[in-house]
Amino acid sequence: MTPDVWLPIPPADIEGLPEGPNYRYWNGGEDFPADPAHCAFYVVPYMKPVEVGQRPLPHLGSVQVVQTLSAGIDHVQSGLKYLPEGVLLCNARGVHETSTAELALTLILASLRGVPDFVRGQDRGEWLSGFRPALADKNVLIVGYGSIGSAIEDRLVPFEVARVARVARSERTTARGPVHPLTELPSLLPEADVVVLVTPLTETTRHLANADFLARMKDGALLVNVARGAVVDTKALLAELDSGRILAALDVTDPEPLPPGHPLWHAPGVLVSPHVGGPTSAFLPRAKRLLVDQLHRFVNREPLRNVILTTGATGA
Repeated sequence: MTPDVWLPIPPADIEGLPEGPNYRYWNGGEDFPADPAHCAFYVVPYMKPVEVGQRPLPHLGSVQVVQTLSAGIDHVQSGLKYLPEGVLLCNARGVHETSTAELALTLILASLRGVPDFVRGQDRGEWLSGFRPALADKNVLIVGYGSIGSAIEDRLVPFEVARVARVARSERTTARGPVHPLTELPSLLPEADVVVLVTPLTETTRHLANADFLARMKDGALLVNVARGAVVDTKALLAELDSGRILAALDVTDPEPLPPGHPLWHAPGVLVSPHVGGPTSAFLPRAKRLLVDQLHRFVNREPLRNVILTTGATGA
């Protein structure tokens, strides 16, 4: 039987798809485009609620690949128990580096230079001049040094930062310098003027930025979260923000979306953007290139890129 491939982008809009599969367009609508039992390659709709992306999973009896269009996989991971053994879960490494790194720099610069204050001052017709912190000469700590963390460092270089420290799950060496393990965070945090969170959300990193983590940050330091909201303990962050000791710039929050009236909206020293690190004009061309490459590999039975885990394998 010819395999079905479910795509959240109309197949006619993707140049270069390999011949062979039946391409079905499904972007989270109420009706499935075909029998899910015939789907061999499922691309999870992007920027949809968790329950939408997971809805087909219990019915994908013949699926071989689940491909996300996000860097994180936490929105599908809880549904993997419905899949047969041996299914490859692939993420979108290579798609979001550019947009997310751009936003990380935007949040850092806007927060340090006081852009939110200027916007509010403009609304009131006030001229708010004065000295503001610069990014130049600052120590930056990147927590989660994968491809996005590396892209953020690429963009930090022209800003003449004093030093970039890198932290990841495991210790290693890169062309730019050492990557420290998470166990060294307590000694690195007090030295950082800017702490950028870009780590995946796992049981290890949930509430990584807890009360102890935040207390180790130096007075006046800026916490930037472009990872997942639950990487930060919101209650602990609010306590630090209310004290005025640190600043925060958050593209992701816990809860998310941030509901009306939540104290994070009006906490002192915080800038909130509505999870817009990925959805920019840079997303679609990179997503299409990834899908074309992955599907050529799939059709030609070549190894796929970005395999995060295989269902049924130890630790999956």
